[in-house]
Amino acid sequence: METDTVTLDVTCPYMTDEPGIRHGFFTRQGGVSSGLFHSLNCGFGSGDDVSIVAENRRRVAESLGQEETSLCTAYQIHSPNTAILDHAWQWRDAPEADSLATNKPGIVLGILTADCVPVLFADSRNRVIGAAHAGWKGAIGGVLESTLSAMISLGANKNDIRASIGPAIGQRSYEVGTEFRKRFLMESPENTDFFIPSVRDGHFMFAIKAYVQNRLAKVGISQLHNLPYDTCAQEDLFFSYRRSCLNGEPVYGRQVSAIVLEP
Repeated sequence: METDTVTLDVTCPYMTDEPGIRHGFFTRQGGVSSGLFHSLNCGFGSGDDVSIVAENRRRVAESLGQEETSLCTAYQIHSPNTAILDHAWQWRDAPEADSLATNKPGIVLGILTADCVPVLFADSRNRVIGAAHAGWKGAIGGVLESTLSAMISLGANKNDIRASIGPAIGQRSYEVGTEFRKRFLMESPENTDFFIPSVRDGHFMFAIKAYVQNRLAKVGISQLHNLPYDTCAQEDLFFSYRRSCLNGEPVYGRQVSAIVLEP
């Protein structure tokens, strides 16, 4: 059974040929959902039929060589919270968190997104992996740093950690207001680099992926790659919360980004 994916093995030179690790940024293609959820919707909280979402997630896990029950996602709340996994959980038992870390093989760490930034981390030398959901609140609140701290607590070495920023909303699609921009300038005046004026007065276009990349670089993650996809603009490949809002659609699907340590 074939699943269409955007995989790190093909597109990310910084995480290619990592021994004992499989990973991928999945698109919305290759699943069994229909309508607005077409087709690889992996979000149980989206309003899609639970049995259909379960089948989509089974396909994701299978493409990574794992059983359906090995795919773990959190109840994401746009926080800096990181959950450390020593066993797989059922989706109904998922804790509130926006990043995951483990040093246990066979546990697939999954991040659900529909414009927010997914980041996958791997230290193949010390066999520790992580995954983060970085919306603007989580990113400015420290979810990336929290993920790295959790990985280091499990035995990772920061100098050995490689990271890849997956498909997320692009700057040309992400219009924000003045108050939003002020939050980031209060953190650092340098953050002005991530905003350009919009065609509308008092509005700006925000480069959230570049902001995430900059935060990771500042904490010493030098082996870093940023995939060139815009979830809002590329409707055939990705679900998008903002696009759904602009189109007046009542629901939207979630794509998944996932990584696993092989036995």
